[in-house]
Amino acid sequence: MAGETDKRKREHIETVLTEDVRAKGITTGFERFQFDHVALPEIALDDVDLSLTLWNRRLAAPLLISSMTGGTAAAKDINLRLAEAAQSLGLAMGVGSQRAAIEAPALADTYRVREVAPHILLFANLGAVQLNRGFGPDEARRAVEMIEADALILHLNPLQEAVQAEGDRDFRGLTDKIAAVVRALPVPVVVKEVGNGISGDVARKLAECGVAAVDVAGAGGTSWSEVEAYRSRDPLRRQVAHEFASWGIPTALALTEARRAAPGLTLFASGGIRGGIDAAKAIRLGATLVGAAAPMLGSATATSDAVIARMERLIAELRIAAFCTGSRDIASLRGAALRRDLDWSLCED
Repeated sequence: MAGETDKRKREHIETVLTEDVRAKGITTGFERFQFDHVALPEIALDDVDLSLTLWNRRLAAPLLISSMTGGTAAAKDINLRLAEAAQSLGLAMGVGSQRAAIEAPALADTYRVREVAPHILLFANLGAVQLNRGFGPDEARRAVEMIEADALILHLNPLQEAVQAEGDRDFRGLTDKIAAVVRALPVPVVVKEVGNGISGDVARKLAECGVAAVDVAGAGGTSWSEVEAYRSRDPLRRQVAHEFASWGIPTALALTEARRAAPGLTLFASGGIRGGIDAAKAIRLGATLVGAAAPMLGSATATSDAVIARMERLIAELRIAAFCTGSRDIASLRGAALRRDLDWSLCED
């Protein structure tokens, strides 16, 4: 089992780095939105404060280096470099699914990053479907304790599991099991998709479960059906997986629907976020944190400085977007004028 998991994890990293695994025929939807440019912002660029506090951790910017990897030797250095960048810049970070280390504790070290990132907001991670495979609150607690995490992500990936040869496809009864984990854990529980989006109805259901936040993780970025297509050695399975390259809810649409359906729920936005302008739009549409993963992976295979440089660019773009909307801080950015679609009507609050 450990050998199969290591192989799958390595193939995931290699596939994302070497193949075109972007969603096809669908976009994030952020291109449909445009900020009003404020030619007289009445603030200095240096006045813009992007900081916030979430779950007792202070962040210099509302950015999350999203869950990527772990469970294979190659992942250890990647996670350490990502964590060093998060620590240096004051950002949040999530690790990849820790199922591998729950099943084979020797792999736990591939996820541990506190030695280089003692102050970051750190997310543990398990697949929610594992709650139907013998996992429960005890395993969720072990994942958190393993890496000294501040919160736990339970990820939903029904499409990926459906097209993956070794996928777990039984998602029955997970709502109640997620609620049980929420009740049992002493830390916040976040539920996220992996790139196909969370609808308003599902966001409402998760809010009723008591989750602390939902990451809508919409379509328009990396497609995990494409990743599994390139991994597959079975021509039929590969063809089926490619067919779903355009499947999902665009990130901007998922975010607006989740905010409408569950107005009191903390929302994160990820899925195709490639720059600071999209990050600013996501914040305006209701996101507390904005996550990016695939754009960081290539840098993380090199050095932590490369990750820092990539994230510094995103932060600079976000700061300028705030400045050019006259927004002194994140709270002000949430109220910036934003127009939607070709009729240029102002977005509703």
